[in-house]
Amino acid sequence: MATNLEFASKIATVVNLFKFEFPDAKSDLKPWCNDQETRELVDPDSIDIGFHFPGVSISWRCRSVLIQIRLFEDPINGSRRAIGVEIAGFNHLGEQWRLSTVENWNFVGTTLPSQQVEEKLKNFCRQILEIFNN
Repeated sequence: MATNLEFASKIATVVNLFKFEFPDAKSDLKPWCNDQETRELVDPDSIDIGFHFPGVSISWRCRSVLIQIRLFEDPINGSRRAIGVEIAGFNHLGEQWRLSTVENWNFVGTTLPSQQVEEKLKNFCRQILEIFNN
């Protein structure tokens, strides 16, 4: 999705915002395996960014986070805007929790992050939507 300077700059801003709030995280701009099966599952209308922590975080209840910024391209004027953000937390057992801004902004899963992390992630999602829609 980083096909032009504007989008590359927006992606970099998102990464920097996350790392500012959570400095221990390491970013991964290619979080998917590069095999045929995985490529068929990847949404071509999303920006996917992974973040990995140096161990399992007690407040996060996970080790890795996948952020998907869902985009919509207007067929009339060709502009792209964010229509939602999905964030999922993973550990060695798989997905532990998920947040989607498309519906009700609630966390769901087997092991949810702390209330403080939940609030920070919701604020982070608001910032992402602002970045991509202004």
